[in-house]
Amino acid sequence: MPEINGWVESASITTGSPTKSYGALIATWTVPSQPYRDDGQVLYLFPGFEDINGTQSILQPVLGWYQGRWTIASWNCCLNGIVTNSPAVGVSTGDKIYGSITNSCPPGTRACAAWSVLSVDLSTGGSTTLGGTPSNGQVFNWAFGGVLEAYYVNSCDDYPSSDRQLTFEQVIVFDQNLHPLARQKWSNAVGSSDTPQCGYGLTTAKHKVTIGY
Repeated sequence: MPEINGWVESASITTGSPTKSYGALIATWTVPSQPYRDDGQVLYLFPGFEDINGTQSILQPVLGWYQGRWTIASWNCCLNGIVTNSPAVGVSTGDKIYGSITNSCPPGTRACAAWSVLSVDLSTGGSTTLGGTPSNGQVFNWAFGGVLEAYYVNSCDDYPSSDRQLTFEQVIVFDQNLHPLARQKWSNAVGSSDTPQCGYGLTTAKHKVTIGY
């Protein structure tokens, strides 16, 4: 039976204070090749926002592998009683993806009530948006530059075959005044006990997160 069930690796930063929040995040990445094998695995790759002091949900523009194909969708996962994701849009290997998370409040707002999550295929023009999605009182003070989430992985061949890595580029986090952060030093977390072990590891730079598998 597969062992991997959830977040495998992530790179994140926090404001360091519940009284400070982030106002927006943008990133680009490229759709990798298909996995060597299709064992019914589910793979998600995304940047995102959470509230580190009281996590109820995560805002995330997501590239996903599900039922044998790549798609993009925008998520607020997963508050009860709301639409949690936008319609999925099919994408292809080599397509450039742009994702953004933005609030709908004036600059300086610490806990904005409504957010927009956008996922765009820059190569085709296809896009899908989750607009006006609620924060439910959360303060989004925890930013993820790149995350690999995986379910039902039986072997390393269940991951994309090209290069064994994916890079989130041009990752820019904005403070609550909507100014880009001058410093983005990512903290890395890797599931070293997950089975199978598939070369998991992270390399990071100010505006770049590379996830290995």
